[in-house]
Amino acid sequence: MIFTNRKEAGIELARLLTRYASRPDVIVLGVPRGGVPVAFEVAAALRAPLDIFVLRKLGVPGHEELAFGAIASRGIRILDSDVINGLGLSQLDIELVTAEEKQELQRRELTYRGGRPALDVQGFVVILVDDGIATGSSIRAAIRAIRQMNPARIVIATPVAPASTCNRLRSEVDELVCAETPEYFYGVGQFYEDFSQVSDEDVKELLDRAARRSGAPAQQDVIPASKGACS
Repeated sequence: MIFTNRKEAGIELARLLTRYASRPDVIVLGVPRGGVPVAFEVAAALRAPLDIFVLRKLGVPGHEELAFGAIASRGIRILDSDVINGLGLSQLDIELVTAEEKQELQRRELTYRGGRPALDVQGFVVILVDDGIATGSSIRAAIRAIRQMNPARIVIATPVAPASTCNRLRSEVDELVCAETPEYFYGVGQFYEDFSQVSDEDVKELLDRAARRSGAPAQQDVIPASKGACS
């Protein structure tokens, strides 16, 4: 199946998640940027609150495409000891890269959420949504990070992912929902007619619309948190 755009993909994905509709214990998290338009449609269909889950890869210095870990929303850091030990990365290397990526993560969270606090997922069913999953490495880090927040259940939901990736991820979560699992997979964009880039402004607009839908204040109506509140 080829999705027209992320909106259609979210609507199709929501049809596979109707058992979670109108439940007070469900929270939908979208992975910025591309996962947020999909998550917006899922949250709307399920009548659930929407938030973001920002994840930044920690790349090996000089070989940034190779990750030695990841940091995530709410101060979570996951490190891959096999990569760190195998490449002999020093603690200084780790901390310098972490500091740089943490700054970008905080910038994105402040840009997207403004002064709105992050939703507390402890004891809730968390449905983590992205617009597609290729290898699953980033999502795997997100799963480990979210698990540290003590949710009642973790559900990964995506419109498309290769069957091999789904098989690897399924054992790491309580449930994995994927609308399409094609045998030949070259990239997520292959399965969308319109896979145009999602901007920071797009993410902010969708979060504001979701907040208004739930009765929460929009970003411009919230008094920004002081800089000293960041950790």
